[in-house]
Amino acid sequence: MSQPAPHGRIFSRIAGTGSFLPEKVLTNDDLSKMVETSDEWIRSRTGIQERRIVVDGETTADLGHAAAVRAMEAAGVTAADIDMIVVGTTTPDLIFPSTACLIQARLGVERCAALDVNAACSGFLYALSVADKFIRCGDVRTVLVIGAETLSRIVDWTERTTCVLFGDGAGAVVLKADTETGVLSTHLHADGSKKDLLWNPVGISCGFKADEANFGAKITMKGNDVFKYAVKALDAVVDQALEANGLDKHELDWLIPHQANLRIIEATAKRLDMSMEQVVVTVDKHGNTSAASVPLALDAAVRDGRIQRGQLLLLEAFGGGFTWGSALLRY
Repeated sequence: MSQPAPHGRIFSRIAGTGSFLPEKVLTNDDLSKMVETSDEWIRSRTGIQERRIVVDGETTADLGHAAAVRAMEAAGVTAADIDMIVVGTTTPDLIFPSTACLIQARLGVERCAALDVNAACSGFLYALSVADKFIRCGDVRTVLVIGAETLSRIVDWTERTTCVLFGDGAGAVVLKADTETGVLSTHLHADGSKKDLLWNPVGISCGFKADEANFGAKITMKGNDVFKYAVKALDAVVDQALEANGLDKHELDWLIPHQANLRIIEATAKRLDMSMEQVVVTVDKHGNTSAASVPLALDAAVRDGRIQRGQLLLLEAFGGGFTWGSALLRY
């Protein structure tokens, strides 16, 4: 159960969660009509059965706003309570202003700090860590943390090894200052030297005109290399979180991993000696939603009653950059 903070220390605790998925469903059978693939091929290699896809006119800010509203309702807070908004995304609506600013305006939150964090699939954990630090140092008391993506906008739908992986969605949490333990620690890492293994080779300052910025944008990945690196990096960052808090892996109640590939999720669970019944898995229905995947999975397990107050949760993610990270928290 939750414990009082020593000597009046302030922690950040998750007060509420929320998520949102587009209505459009794209199944493996649908994809088999678009590229040379099959339901069996996709399931056996990734565990994915279907994913959600935005329609024309539906944006990352739309998804993030809807998830934020649900998280705020669950936390019992209003726009007047929000001191800061941090959005993890690699598919912002605009170059600027930030997606966080767009969501801030829709929510009617006045004058709070609002910023985006781009760490690809690790974006939500990076955003959570930023929010946690601001609360711990006493600058703010209530932070809205969102992971939102419209990855379908940067997928090459002719490339069968990548287009089958990704989906769209958003998840959010409200973090509040509390004297009871919540987020115990976060651990973030990056290795930019490996960028060519998982990246989108389109940008603004590297020779593309502004009106060409989205032309040819596509996720490019060397899957086998990414898999090998990800498994090792996640093993290390999971150990780091447990060691930093003097905890044993058998004390964990739930693993909430980035939903990229079922084989990676199973490898991490095996390393932790956790049964798959202790792992929140949504990759079958959501696909890889990048920065949205961890908060989507968290909200799913909170709302269906699996995750209970006082339980110990380990969140982890790995993404392009490379970036990776973990967060250990008492829910």
